Amino acid sequence: MANNKPALKKELGLLELTVSGVGNILGAGIYVLIGKAAGLAGNALWMSFLFAGIAISFTGLSYMELSSMFPKAGAEYVYVKQAFGDKMAFLVGWFVLVGETIAISTVALGFGGYFGTLFGTAVLPVAIILILVFTLILFTGVKLSVRFAIIMTATGVMGLLVVIVIGLPYMGSINYLDVTSLSGLFEASALVFFAFLGFEEIVRLSQETKNPEKTTTKALVLAIVVTVSLYILIALTAVSVYNWQELAKSSAPLADVASVAFGKNAFELIIVIALFSTANAVLFMLLGSSRILYGMAEHGAIPNIIAWVHPSRRTPWIAISTIALVSISLTFIGDIATVANISNFMVFLIFITVNITLIRLRFCDSFKYRPFRVPLNIGNFPIIPLLGTVSTMILFLHLNLTVIIYGFLFVGIGVLIIGIKSRNQTTLIR
Repeated sequence: MANNKPALKKELGLLELTVSGVGNILGAGIYVLIGKAAGLAGNALWMSFLFAGIAISFTGLSYMELSSMFPKAGAEYVYVKQAFGDKMAFLVGWFVLVGETIAISTVALGFGGYFGTLFGTAVLPVAIILILVFTLILFTGVKLSVRFAIIMTATGVMGLLVVIVIGLPYMGSINYLDVTSLSGLFEASALVFFAFLGFEEIVRLSQETKNPEKTTTKALVLAIVVTVSLYILIALTAVSVYNWQELAKSSAPLADVASVAFGKNAFELIIVIALFSTANAVLFMLLGSSRILYGMAEHGAIPNIIAWVHPSRRTPWIAISTIALVSISLTFIGDIATVANISNFMVFLIFITVNITLIRLRFCDSFKYRPFRVPLNIGNFPIIPLLGTVSTMILFLHLNLTVIIYGFLFVGIGVLIIGIKSRNQTTLIR
């Protein structure tokens, strides 16, 4: 049994947890997708970031209450299991794993693109090597992994601040309400939603966090506030400095913004900083997704062997290896925008389910102790999860047909796995 094996070690405090959220969010798309989003939204790019940030904040509050109730590595799987049972929990766990592994491959490809811009290398091999290197780092232990990431997070934040400072003289030079179309604005919001992903990784580290009921909620608030503010400032800066049509064509958009003001040296500086940020996101997503996989195995949803913890390193080494291998295989899809939106498809479904889960638990488990409680309630009914559901559904409806087809293909695979599992269990009972 997995319960008799070594347990995960509680080593993370508020600083490490907040940095893990900020580092993961900042590296998960802003350096990669802002150009493509500008092509959809025009000068009103900042509004796309604002709407996506609001949608994220609603769902973030739901995560805060749920994580305070159930501080487990399985996170979404555990929450949904409490509200809707094993089958729905497995399906949501499947959504998380698919979305996370696709996101890892997306950001790794972004890293490969920036690396190739600087050194002239091919994108795919660099992306694969990055995943392998970080897999080895994760084997060593969660404390060392997070400390390593703190350095990369600080570098990434510095890079965004440099871009903002560079853009200050250009602020006010354009009409920031000039939007290509309302549809384009929401399509851009759906795309940049990917750039906000990462805050949910915080809750997946609950079993390795000191006093998780309180520390996790504080870290979530800090991470979301910092990143939403930075993103809106970056969006305003980017379209002020660089024409949005040209920004849309750029393979290294923020580096091009910096080069307008300070030339080639600034371009290369931002490229280096983008490498740190995108690499940081890959590290944190490998960390978080391996914990959700570990949590599902620990609860018996998948084979217990995946929940094995290394006796000396105290890390879930089989779960880490599994996520790394799947992520590497997905890098071969290649197109960053498509891959990012497939990840968004899965995340939209996860966020909708998480919000509905909180609403249900307010009634079916109303006496459960909640160290954090979402504000704005009518009796037991929480308004914010409803707003989170509606805003996420609006973004979901702006995904393109190709992404929706891919997304439902993955949903179908998850449903098929549940059917096979149920059939096997029925056969065993007989």
